[in-house]
Amino acid sequence: MKRIRLKLAILALVSSAASSLAGDIETVSIGHELAGRNCAFCHGPSVQGFATAPRLAGQQPAYIVNQLRSFYDHSRDNPLSQQYMWGAAAKLDSQTSHELAAYFAALEPQPAEDGNPQLVDIGRRLYDEGLPEGNIVPCLSCHGPNAQGVRDIPRLGGLSYAYLKRKLIQWGEGYHQSARAPMPGIARKLSEDQIAALASYLSFIK
Repeated sequence: MKRIRLKLAILALVSSAASSLAGDIETVSIGHELAGRNCAFCHGPSVQGFATAPRLAGQQPAYIVNQLRSFYDHSRDNPLSQQYMWGAAAKLDSQTSHELAAYFAALEPQPAEDGNPQLVDIGRRLYDEGLPEGNIVPCLSCHGPNAQGVRDIPRLGGLSYAYLKRKLIQWGEGYHQSARAPMPGIARKLSEDQIAALASYLSFIK
């Protein structure tokens, strides 16, 4: 009975998945088993994430695959990645990465809602309008109006405030410089207050 319920749950997840990578029942089922063994301890049993480990549920599958590759080749080089993910990704092959990505993409994401509510309006303006005086384009230009991401551009909506803030600060500290433009340059131009506002707003997006 438990196995039947699992298959039905996976079928429901797959039917709601937007990406073709998340459209195969068997692939999602394998990803579910892999995630339970290898990802749940840090990212949570439903991979909704914590302040230190990001939510993976609902993430764009192409982005997941690319990030797993960057852990494997050490181009994602911040301290926590080095400590935890370099080893975790050391033996991942392409097929396994796609199975995990399909499973994560099929899950319904839950917003962290842990930012500062008083900064939400400022963060929304930054996201929607950018900073013309600083030659910073609106975030929605790449990440979408609801910060849902597309293809290998990540979903930001609902991620933890602490995680988002840390990642934006790390761009300015010189990490992830192998990533494609324009993110390294944009993040370096943001002040600490602007980063806090942007991360706060994003954490509440459903």
